Amino acid sequence: MIRSGLAGFAAALLVVAAALYFAGAWPAPVAVTQDSVGAFTCSMHPQVLENRPGPCPICGMQLVAVADDGTIAQRPGEIAGDPHTCAMHPQVVQEGPGACPICGMALVPVTPESRSPGEDSPEGVRVSPAFRQAFAVRTAEVVRDELPSRIRTVGFLDQNEERVVSVTTKFTGWIERARVNSVGERVSKGDLLFEIHSPELLTAQNEYVAAIGFVERLKAGGAYAGAVERAESLLQAAADRLEHWDLTVAQIAELRTARRARRTVEFYSPAEGFVVEKVADSLEGIRLVPGMTVLKIADHSTLWAKVEFYERYLRDLRVGLPVDIAVDAFPARSWRGHVLFFRPAMNPQTQTLTGYIEVDNSEGLLRPNMYATMHVRLPGARNALIVPSQSVLSSGDRAVVIVDEGGGLFAPREVELGLESDGRTQVLRGLEQGELVVTSSQFLLDSESNLRVAIARLLEGRGREAPQPGR
Repeated sequence: MIRSGLAGFAAALLVVAAALYFAGAWPAPVAVTQDSVGAFTCSMHPQVLENRPGPCPICGMQLVAVADDGTIAQRPGEIAGDPHTCAMHPQVVQEGPGACPICGMALVPVTPESRSPGEDSPEGVRVSPAFRQAFAVRTAEVVRDELPSRIRTVGFLDQNEERVVSVTTKFTGWIERARVNSVGERVSKGDLLFEIHSPELLTAQNEYVAAIGFVERLKAGGAYAGAVERAESLLQAAADRLEHWDLTVAQIAELRTARRARRTVEFYSPAEGFVVEKVADSLEGIRLVPGMTVLKIADHSTLWAKVEFYERYLRDLRVGLPVDIAVDAFPARSWRGHVLFFRPAMNPQTQTLTGYIEVDNSEGLLRPNMYATMHVRLPGARNALIVPSQSVLSSGDRAVVIVDEGGGLFAPREVELGLESDGRTQVLRGLEQGELVVTSSQFLLDSESNLRVAIARLLEGRGREAPQPGR
């Protein structure tokens, strides 16, 4: 009953003390004597009341003395100007006792004697097993292993420019009937594309037919061999002319057999793929001139991926590096490719280098203009010291890890980092194989360690400024 009453009294006392602090009526600290101290309580757990100073049995924090007159008391041997801090907000440090300006809790005195027993370094912090369990402090071992690295980038799939064929004519004419009229149609090599009427081509056919008849008449009339040979050379030249104008061998043989020129000539596809471009909305009736692109046919069995690489990656990029490609349309699939080539200059607007990756698309599932994620696989590092990336605390100009020294002591250590990939980071200097680094709650331990260092320096400064006896 007495302990329960004292716990209620202490809790009410802390609330009143916080109200007095914010009202500006906080009383000056009172020196502790054995007669003036009512109890010792914990700032975090006011239900804890002891009749002597010491650590809190729940969290291990130093107990705060409470005087009989309701003030936060000064401990024996404590100087009124000693630094005090808040257990909940360690960034709060002030001279003398009082209430935390953030939460109103009673400040805890910090003196060299208040450090945990056996703590040798002011840059480390020793915690209890209860603290480790409450804040889920986990560690991982520093291992030596291979660290394959990769560059993640994004881009768009595009046609393989080496497999795009332009359909053109080498003569003037008019398309009279189109068999392929839509972009996206798939054609095979040798498929009929359109029929074209060309006066030039009609004249060439007639010349070929006439050359055939002339040779036959010379042979039938018993002409001398030289005349027949010259006539046959003229016939061969007429046949070559038709072939150079893209008539097939079968069309020329049919003309030789029929001995009659055709008004329109069929034009066949020179490649297999998809029609990706055409000269007009409707092909029938348009006039063609030599070199004019009527259609474009693209083979999509392989595609190119156009990607951008930041300048910091250039030292690791090489032609031929393997690449893993993923698209949103098929989340469970991935495709293999390789770096094909890079543009010779950086993009001045984005300061990136454009690269092209060749992707196998023999199944035909990928389409041009798809958004894709690419992982370029690099050689990485061999026999490297590796830690989990989540264990590294980076401030921009330096990197720190919290090392488990054993016995509940944790110390920050500055490290030099190398490659980082798949949640693992290479350590070049600062750690040894087999050491343990903190992977969770390290921010809390690092803050506490920095606070210990700051307080230690403050106490050293106060010691140097203290007046010497007899002066």
